[in-house]
Amino acid sequence: MAINEKERHRGLDLGAQALSGQLGKTIQRLRKAYNLSLSELAEQSGVAKSIISQIERNETNPTLATIWRLSQALDVSIDRVLATSDDEPFLEKSSRADTPILVSDDGKMRLGIIGWIKTVEWLQWYDVQGEPGGKLDSDPHQRGSVECLSVLEGEFEVTIAGMSQRAKAGESLRYRCDRPHVVSCVGEGPGRAIMVDILKAAVMD
Repeated sequence: MAINEKERHRGLDLGAQALSGQLGKTIQRLRKAYNLSLSELAEQSGVAKSIISQIERNETNPTLATIWRLSQALDVSIDRVLATSDDEPFLEKSSRADTPILVSDDGKMRLGIIGWIKTVEWLQWYDVQGEPGGKLDSDPHQRGSVECLSVLEGEFEVTIAGMSQRAKAGESLRYRCDRPHVVSCVGEGPGRAIMVDILKAAVMD
């Protein structure tokens, strides 16, 4: 049965709305994964703060140029930004080039964001690589949040609320991360670990 022009345009409009809605959620999740405010993302991408806010609220259909600027600022490919979601089985593969990287202020600690983008608001995990002497100073997460650091290579130290504890390969540290905390690479050689953040966890008194 032939589809008339009106129905075709309606289908295109619905498809555009669905894509835009998923795009907004993806941009917001990535922004939060980097702990960026709207103003900071606007400054890094060159896209107006008001436009980013409208995209996240699914109130506008951004141009390809806008999507490209945001993807560059968030250090991900356009394919990942535009990826849609459904309930069908899927098998995804992320390349090294498509893994966003956070770098500590001293340049000696690198966190690859390897967690699923859809869980970033409540569950995040990272591939941590550190050089000897590297320190990662982190601001508090939401109240009740917990961080788990499992060491794969080398030795790391976590300092929080005046307490410090070290862990070597095969050992893990778990701690509340809703207060300032520091993760340091204290071994003689490079270190590597997996870090998992459970956000908005049950408050522990």
